[in-house]
Amino acid sequence: MKTNLRTAPPVVRSPMRPHPWFGFLRGLLFAAMPGMRFGAGPRATPWLAAAIARRRLLLALVAAFAVAAWALTPEGTPWPQALLQTLLFAWVAIGFVTALMGGWVMLRGDPHALTLKRPHAPIDRGARTAVIMPICNEDIATVYGGLRATCESLAATGALSLFDIYVLSDTANPKLREAEVAAWERLRTMLGDGEVDGGARVFYRWRRRRTKRKAGNVADFCRRWGSQYRYMVVLDADSTMSGRTLVDMVRLMEENPRAGIVQSLPTARAQDTLHSQLQQFATRVTGRLFALGMAFWQLGESHYWGHNAIIRVEAFMAHCALAPIPGRGGLAGEILSHDFVEAALMRRAGYEVWLAPQLDGSWEQYPPNLLAELQRDRRWCQGNLQNARLVAEPGWRPAHRAMFVTGALSYAIAPLWLVFVVLGTLLHAPLPSHEGAVALWVMTAVLLLLPRVLGVVAVLAARDQRRFGGTAALVASSVLELLASAVQAPLRMLAHTTFVIGALTGLKLEWKSPPRQAGTVAWRDAAVSIGLMSLPLLALAVLGQRSGEIGVWHLAPLVLPLLLAVPFTVLTGSEAIGRAVRRAGLLVTPEDREPPRPVARAAENRGFADLVPPPVVNAARGAAAAMGRPRAVMAAGMAALAVFVTLPQTGITPQLSPAMQAEREIFALMRSSPISVPQVRLEPSPVAVRYDASYRPAARIDDDIRRRALDAVQRAEGQERYERLVNNLAKAAAIAP
Repeated sequence: MKTNLRTAPPVVRSPMRPHPWFGFLRGLLFAAMPGMRFGAGPRATPWLAAAIARRRLLLALVAAFAVAAWALTPEGTPWPQALLQTLLFAWVAIGFVTALMGGWVMLRGDPHALTLKRPHAPIDRGARTAVIMPICNEDIATVYGGLRATCESLAATGALSLFDIYVLSDTANPKLREAEVAAWERLRTMLGDGEVDGGARVFYRWRRRRTKRKAGNVADFCRRWGSQYRYMVVLDADSTMSGRTLVDMVRLMEENPRAGIVQSLPTARAQDTLHSQLQQFATRVTGRLFALGMAFWQLGESHYWGHNAIIRVEAFMAHCALAPIPGRGGLAGEILSHDFVEAALMRRAGYEVWLAPQLDGSWEQYPPNLLAELQRDRRWCQGNLQNARLVAEPGWRPAHRAMFVTGALSYAIAPLWLVFVVLGTLLHAPLPSHEGAVALWVMTAVLLLLPRVLGVVAVLAARDQRRFGGTAALVASSVLELLASAVQAPLRMLAHTTFVIGALTGLKLEWKSPPRQAGTVAWRDAAVSIGLMSLPLLALAVLGQRSGEIGVWHLAPLVLPLLLAVPFTVLTGSEAIGRAVRRAGLLVTPEDREPPRPVARAAENRGFADLVPPPVVNAARGAAAAMGRPRAVMAAGMAALAVFVTLPQTGITPQLSPAMQAEREIFALMRSSPISVPQVRLEPSPVAVRYDASYRPAARIDDDIRRRALDAVQRAEGQERYERLVNNLAKAAAIAP
């Protein structure tokens, strides 16, 4: 307690009490009872009428695409496969229509968007704002380097007296906690901050009891000091913001007293690894279209992403306290993805939640490699699935109910994709229509490619290609990022399927922050995490190819990424390759060529690097090391795969459709499509044949014996049957792709 008194201001406690949830069944019962309403409902405003009309347009366009996909489904396709195909196609259509709306806003603007009407208006002295940064076992240099850059930029605006800065630590490691305090003291010295009990602006608080993770840390701040501030800006440990953006956010809240949350659009700040640069380029060129599109149809009922946003503290404390979800298992207990729920609670209370993509000057780091990204996705997956249990709560606005559903579906789409592939393997579908299949392929290509094309066209239309290295570099970088997304699609599908199964079965989730600093991915870690996970689906693909009905080119979009999974993960996580790609002029963004001052200052974090304690040996890594060298791990996996595919198999001939749908990031779907590929299957009518003791299963008969057996059956059926079979072969050859 002594440390807290020395590093934080005096506590002024205020209540922040959560209300219990109705629950799914009680919520449905409440909705079904006539005359039952929760609250007074939202006030009629021009933007709300526009939002309703835009959402109807969105639903109508997605429904039209879904109907078209169902109508073009080849005749005779089993209904489970057709249903999944339509659902996956509609999921792609949602992203396409959203990007299309974003392109419209980029060209024509949005009269209903939240804009700052008086950018130079004086700010009321009572509009005190706390900038809070919850951290837990984070990299010291990244945290305090970005925070120093934010504070320096804020001081340059002349409005620093309106802001206080809080570092809210949940770190359990005593040595790391000591380093945090030392870095805090050094930061105060760099900024010339006053004493804690007189004139200070930068504070540090360590929680002894860590409850409810980040949401609990923010709520603890609100109960202790929230009553002293009108607004608070929540940052992540890797966040950096410009002072001008912080001041503009306060002005937006002052101009719009019904605004409860205003979310900025963070720009990716890449590290030196190739994976991080790929993600930065994708979000900078194409991601902005999706953000503008979401803001277009959400308006004042938007997302909140948990960081780089400003919040009205009084409303947040009164309405956004989070009660645990009752029950047992992985989808009960403390709410993990708290940001979506807090946005829905704020809107239910009558306040508006805005996404403001025009607010630049907001940055965040991306995970340095695929393993770190999937580690982050694991907790996001469980949190989004958990939020689906709240979809029937009374008082939610339809837009936020839809966000709960789409948030869960963004991860559930992975096992649906896998089920679709398995159904294509196990079910026998009649010969599909060639024309319908071609039309579906064309529609899928348009839906997947056009958002990327629009992103590139938007850069060219703004004559901004020079900041991306020129037109040739812009196009080449887009192609490179497209190919990388195609390789990642099956890997993400497998990982997210595993996460969904873990969440639904209640397997323990380790909540760990992803690494903030780039580091080389060990071959052993990639082999254990990605390589072994790919073996089951790779075996399924090999079995499908062995059936003889599926060509190698059909399986290439699935098999090649799985075979390249381990080297791809290691190479894209390499800093040396990332720097080489950047020297070649690829994946360059404006932040790389002309870094804003806060970004440049955040990268100069050497002033805190000497405080980072030596790393602690990870027990999980030690266990992985005990498994042997990566070469031995991969050899064992390949041996298991070889044994699996050479075992005696049944006589069923599976078909594997190349309809593969990626999830979470819509652009990872490029090599997949919910389309059935025209295939020819010759299945003679069953004939009663007596077999003797020397009979062997069909799966173990070689091709010559199989052909002789088929000829015998054809002769037994007569010359007429034989001629019909030859005619079918000729027709099939004429329409085969």
